[in-house]
Amino acid sequence: MTGSKALPDNLKQITPNSVKTVAIIGAESTGKTTLCQDLAAVFDSPFVLEFMREYLQKKWDELQLTCTWEDLLPIAQGQINRENQQAKIAANSGSYLFCDTCLFELMVYSYWYYGNCPKALEAAALVHHYDLVLLTCVDIPWIADDLRDSPNERHAISDFFEMMLNRHQIAFKKVGGSRDERVEFVANLLSER
Repeated sequence: MTGSKALPDNLKQITPNSVKTVAIIGAESTGKTTLCQDLAAVFDSPFVLEFMREYLQKKWDELQLTCTWEDLLPIAQGQINRENQQAKIAANSGSYLFCDTCLFELMVYSYWYYGNCPKALEAAALVHHYDLVLLTCVDIPWIADDLRDSPNERHAISDFFEMMLNRHQIAFKKVGGSRDERVEFVANLLSER
């Protein structure tokens, strides 16, 4: 595994030891954002919204263009910048930090769509640490929007996520069920830590 010292500064994860981080990853339209926001509310903790969604929505709104290879590193830099900013806030309250996706998700999608991944992004994705990684199940309805494009591939994408997590020996828990069941499941996991 690559050490964080080899990473460019704009891809380094800076999380104080007092902050417990939770990364929520998975296929599109599987409830990641909702779960992230629900957990932040329950634990009165900060959360990190997915930078990729904001970045690509702006690109779509202004140019009607979708993600390209050249967008991957700027998206990665924006995501980790948000994580680092929110980690400082979490450190002041000694709380959790809930992350709606992380660089690992971006790496997985890079391999899914392009068959490859920028080396700096992959190195960062594999060295970043989260105290708990959650993979959202494909058990809620797909909701269309400007950016989502895979209503019939969510199960295959979810399987690909699981394969990549196992390949890189990243411990994770699958989370599914109703909105309340998901929150209760994660709250129980966190109480055990």
